[in-house]
Amino acid sequence: METKKILVTGGNGQLGQCLQKLSLDFPQFEFIFTDSNSLDITDKEAVLHFFWQNEPSVCINAAAYTAVDLAESEVEKAFLINADGTENLAEACKEYNAQFIHVSTDYVFDGENNLPYSEEDFTNPIGVYGASKLSGEELALEINPCTVILRTSWVYSEFGKNFVKTMLNLFSTKEELGIVADQFGQPTNANDLAEAIMKIVCSEKITPGIFNFSNYGKISWFDFANKIKELSHLNVKLNKLETWQYPTPAKRPKNSTLNLEKIQDIYNIQPKDWEESLANCVETLRST
Repeated sequence: METKKILVTGGNGQLGQCLQKLSLDFPQFEFIFTDSNSLDITDKEAVLHFFWQNEPSVCINAAAYTAVDLAESEVEKAFLINADGTENLAEACKEYNAQFIHVSTDYVFDGENNLPYSEEDFTNPIGVYGASKLSGEELALEINPCTVILRTSWVYSEFGKNFVKTMLNLFSTKEELGIVADQFGQPTNANDLAEAIMKIVCSEKITPGIFNFSNYGKISWFDFANKIKELSHLNVKLNKLETWQYPTPAKRPKNSTLNLEKIQDIYNIQPKDWEESLANCVETLRST
């Protein structure tokens, strides 16, 4: 029996590196990890040729333009990667009969809801990044209705650039920091997201559609930073800021917490508590 091939785009990103680490637990699959140099997802012909050459059974799209603030001035680039690139992969998956799993974001919502967002809630992105990711979702489902889309939020890990690593660096060099306390969401350890994706890949029956995945717990950026401080045992004073005191080029959703019931019901995936997952990450970073 031929080994099932899993293509992972964005192989050098946070999620991509977590999937690389996790791939060692799945010797039954052959993983192909690509970056923008080995596979330019914005080049339709290159994508189709790659699929023809490698014949993957599954494509996990972890490639994305994620510079939220920069996207406001690099609109074309954000849409090229997040919308056109996703469309190219969805099309190739359909043509070569591969399962497409695409990672999206809580930023497709405007953050005006008080309740956690469900997969069926009205989308209304307030920035270019969110708009480009929503466009990618829509194109993927239009071209390839068998697509699985995972919306996630506040992603961090021991890899790449993220809030946790930034805070740890700042805590060791600053005596005092101001952190936004009126924006709420759910942190997601990219290792947990990688595990959820592989659980979907290994499901007997793959149910397409949009699913939310994050760790459990509605918190503010200040709460997040405060817990990182507690776990790192570093002595820094944290001050609460309101959004208006910390202006950024892109607006952020005020509350982008996600309802996680659907992924539990359909795939029996039980997200971990955010504090447990954060402690695991800080421990990993401290031991390396």
